[in-house]
Amino acid sequence: MHVESTSFEGLVVLTPRVFSDSRGYFFESYNLQQFENESLHFNWVQDNQSHSSYGVVRGLHFQKNPSAQTKLIRVLQGEILDVVVDLRKGQPSYGQVYSIVLSSENKKQLLIPKGFAHGFSVLSETADVLYKCDAFYDKQAEAGICFNDEALAIDWKVPSDKMIVSEKDVILPTFENCNAGF
Repeated sequence: MHVESTSFEGLVVLTPRVFSDSRGYFFESYNLQQFENESLHFNWVQDNQSHSSYGVVRGLHFQKNPSAQTKLIRVLQGEILDVVVDLRKGQPSYGQVYSIVLSSENKKQLLIPKGFAHGFSVLSETADVLYKCDAFYDKQAEAGICFNDEALAIDWKVPSDKMIVSEKDVILPTFENCNAGF
């Protein structure tokens, strides 16, 4: 597995070695030993999976401490624009946005450390997204940032008239008012 650092401390892109032949392909999507060799030490405790249609925007979500989560995101089917916002005060990347296309074709994964808000938009007809978490979901710690915060200026790669956003996500606070606590 190839591990590519980003300009955001702890945020890494993982690309597996894919073995293809006439039958299809095979790859290891997770290997504890490889993670430990890269000093990526996590105890995954929960897997989450979603299915969404084109134009769906989910996020930007995070859990507040002490229930903050590290996430490992990958796409089983389809294509998404995966987006994170650094909420860690004191980091050079604080308040900055990082995005990457993840797909069943490129098989890339995004490792998102604690202290980031996370969301994605669906770029294909449908998409199935799977992500591992190193902490259990805690309803009381649930928080987020409005997906269309003008200060963040996120281009979700979906026309605004085609976006499908939950009522809950539309009313999330701006980055400036989210009180993340990281």
